Amino acid sequence: QLHREMTVAALTRGKHVLCEKPMALTVDDCQAMIAAERAGQARLMIGQICRYTPGFVAAKDLIEQGEIGELFFVESEYAHDYSRIVGSPTADHWRRDPLRHPFLGGGCHAVDLLRWIAGNPTEVTAYANRKMLRDMPTDDCTIAIYKFPDDVIGKVFVSIGCKRSYTMRSVFYGSKGTIIANNTTPHLTLFKDGFAAADGLFDLAASHTVPVLLPVSLNNHNTSGEIDDFTRCLLQGSDVTTSSVEGASTVEACLGAVRSAETGTPVTLQYAHLQGGSL
Repeated sequence: QLHREMTVAALTRGKHVLCEKPMALTVDDCQAMIAAERAGQARLMIGQICRYTPGFVAAKDLIEQGEIGELFFVESEYAHDYSRIVGSPTADHWRRDPLRHPFLGGGCHAVDLLRWIAGNPTEVTAYANRKMLRDMPTDDCTIAIYKFPDDVIGKVFVSIGCKRSYTMRSVFYGSKGTIIANNTTPHLTLFKDGFAAADGLFDLAASHTVPVLLPVSLNNHNTSGEIDDFTRCLLQGSDVTTSSVEGASTVEACLGAVRSAETGTPVTLQYAHLQGGSL
């Protein structure tokens, strides 16, 4: 809840800011932070750490190189058991803040990752329940379906009560192949139409069923890469990698899903903050 207050105070004093995700808990707060940046010379970057996770970076590079053809479906998840993190129902833990819905607080990782690769979604429909952490003030499980540009469909699953190890497994389906990437494995998996097996090596083996494991560095929270990138942008005078506009777009896409689950209706995403232009 302090992101707006602290960021605006720093920007108005000419201090550059690297703000942790999510950028803020409301779209209004995001817009105030953007306005403060535009009013001065200091820069604001949002810390969306998945943009520095080696497996996700490699997946994005392969997609941009056309390795899996035209995207038609993308999915990501934030499955993280909070039961031992938030403590008892009376514990004063920041994750219990009712304004910090899990789909925004943690799910913004997955939503931002898909936005980074597929662009700004235009509409979202979501469903949610609370069956695992019943003492939490919010739903603990949400599934959201997004409409992305170029007729791409996206899915984001968020659970903070699941009984499994933490994962952000993400899958990208294209016309020529599929990429499976995770933040907790030292490789990404590529299935690609057109890989030819050596004669006689496989009997009737379809190339798109043979997985290719591409090694990547295992660095789930690459904070050093994020901070290095921020300082590089400042020293070179270049645009920051994850701008305030990008951060606000992720917040709106997340809050749209929360609102859809609450109302039971699809939500159109407006991105009013984009009207002032990109930074």
